[in-house]
Amino acid sequence: MVLETALGDPVFWMAAFAGGAFGAAIGALPAFIFTGFMVIAGEALFLADGNADITGLVGFGPVFGPHISFAAGAAAAAYAAKQGYIDDGKNILWAAGTHHIDVLLVGGIFGLFGFAATELLNFIQFPSDNIALMVFVSALVHRVAFGYSIIGEVTGDGLFDVSPWERGEDEAPGIWLPWQYKWSGVAMIGVIGGLLGGFLFVMTESVVLGFGISAASLVFLQCGVDNIPVTHHITLPGSMGALGALGPYGPEGAMVFGLIFGVFGALMGEVCNRVFYMHGKTHVDPPAFAIAAAAILSAALTTAGVFDTPFTFELVDFLDI
Repeated sequence: MVLETALGDPVFWMAAFAGGAFGAAIGALPAFIFTGFMVIAGEALFLADGNADITGLVGFGPVFGPHISFAAGAAAAAYAAKQGYIDDGKNILWAAGTHHIDVLLVGGIFGLFGFAATELLNFIQFPSDNIALMVFVSALVHRVAFGYSIIGEVTGDGLFDVSPWERGEDEAPGIWLPWQYKWSGVAMIGVIGGLLGGFLFVMTESVVLGFGISAASLVFLQCGVDNIPVTHHITLPGSMGALGALGPYGPEGAMVFGLIFGVFGALMGEVCNRVFYMHGKTHVDPPAFAIAAAAILSAALTTAGVFDTPFTFELVDFLDI
């Protein structure tokens, strides 16, 4: 079982601490981009000879698993802002480097937290994508730990109101992606990404290849290219929908459910932006929230008999190292 092989192995504890500290050192977004590259490399190797070690141990393991390196990088930025090292606790592009050992230690501690909590959730077979769930939970924990409000200061006419930001008011909340927040555009990129995620699963039977491609595409965002959409919370749900639907409904049905799940993931990401991200002072990850919600939906549809294969336990088995 996962509990016996990972939580009981000191090698993984040491690697999780180092992975979290490394995520703090290079920054949350750069660490996540490496997740994408490692998943692409791992899935290519897996499709070639059945070896899943790179995807499971590196892309989703203690080196670049988002629940470890990305979540730790986000916590490190939140801590650094509290200490006055940086101005913006939401800045997931910020890299701590080596001058602030306390920041690296915070990253390491949150790496350990993400590792342990995710493995425990996998062990009890909690019906979600527990890596994504812990990225979200870890952000709420770092807000509480460092004295931030969980939601933040709500302006305008409620949680969902972005008009103060659109008017450029001084006290306006900072939205997640200025080029990806209008509901119509969010839904459209959901259609596109969901279909692509569904197609990738139907053609390769890899449920995470689309996620890897989407994550790697954020290298352009890191480099400052304008208007790059964030889509890993769309392509992965698209593959989830296709995974559950392929058996009972065939490739066409898988594509339809890929589209539905892609739109669901896109909309849930924007919900998280408006509820948890934009009013607060640190990064709470909308894609992680959306992916966890989509996995719970997949499990619910499987229980209801609509799907024949839930996403959650497929991934848990894949990561049973």
